[in-house]
Amino acid sequence: MKIEEFELNKLPEPLLHWFFGHARVLPWRENPTPYRVWVSEIMLQQTRVEAVKPYFERFIQTLPEVAYLAECQEEQLLKLWEGLGYYNRVRNMQIAAKQIMEEYHGQIPSEYDELLKLKGIGHYTAGAIASIAYGKEVPAVDGNVLRVISRVAADERDIMKQSVRSNMEKELLQVIPKGRAGAFNQALMELGATVCLPKNAPKCMECPWQEICLSRKEGKIAQIPVKSKAAKRRIEEKTVFLIRDGEKIILRKRPAKGLLAGMYEFPNEAGVYTTEEVLSYTKDLGLTPLRIESLAEAVHVFSHVEWHMKGYLVRVEAIEEDREGCLFVETSDFKENYPIPSAFAAYTEYLNIRQGKERFKKSE
Repeated sequence: MKIEEFELNKLPEPLLHWFFGHARVLPWRENPTPYRVWVSEIMLQQTRVEAVKPYFERFIQTLPEVAYLAECQEEQLLKLWEGLGYYNRVRNMQIAAKQIMEEYHGQIPSEYDELLKLKGIGHYTAGAIASIAYGKEVPAVDGNVLRVISRVAADERDIMKQSVRSNMEKELLQVIPKGRAGAFNQALMELGATVCLPKNAPKCMECPWQEICLSRKEGKIAQIPVKSKAAKRRIEEKTVFLIRDGEKIILRKRPAKGLLAGMYEFPNEAGVYTTEEVLSYTKDLGLTPLRIESLAEAVHVFSHVEWHMKGYLVRVEAIEEDREGCLFVETSDFKENYPIPSAFAAYTEYLNIRQGKERFKKSE
């Protein structure tokens, strides 16, 4: 069945009744201003709700309004985002913030079509801001919504196709309840996040649609939604070098474009180095190695590539100046001022430095 063959007008009332009794208390729901909705939705892309909470609160405390975001220095901005990954998201937010200051007199636009003109804002985010913050009757279709609507209607089309998403947006537009667009869109997201879970984990007996869900009636819960497989990730082997003397550590800055653009990192090279090769590498930097310690292997997964890493801690004689392409910084300074991608989180622990999401965990 296709979604247009299902009576979608049956969905809003039981869904909203359920939502008002089961909605989670989330910091961005307490005062859903356009800015707060925008920040939360960008953070929540590819990141779990519980992980986002402390980031959101810190971000809003530091940059409480669009003007602050537009003027923030890049390194501070990246430091605020450290651990969330996908750093282009926050870079695009800053570009959009500058657009808002220059083209919209500092006010986030309320119209869906105007929101789409802002850097980094797609159909879902535009729909979320317009409906939740401004009450506009527009859909906000994310992965959760694609799943729950496909299931209730037993729609077996591939949700990875843009045509299917566009069709769902068109059909949902017809049934958004007047004056309750924000609650309706949030309820759809909430249902997908807490009840109509992926694969074989849905909690059908807790679902407000259990009596009308066609996938449940037809025994197709495990088969729907249909989702084509993503391309296989490329694997890259790397050797990571933690080179330090006393309280200083060597860092270098990544190129301005590409993966993790503009972030700081520990020196690393393609391939898996032996201890002898690490010794030569260190000497080639003009340093005098005193001790080389082999560290654990680590894996970090990006959307299209996996890094398989081998680490080494290299103690060197004290040096007084930076080497070409490298910075020699105090570890305390590194902690506060140098944004390090979470890809290297497995190795920061060897420096007794918490970074990204680890900083939000209380000591036992």
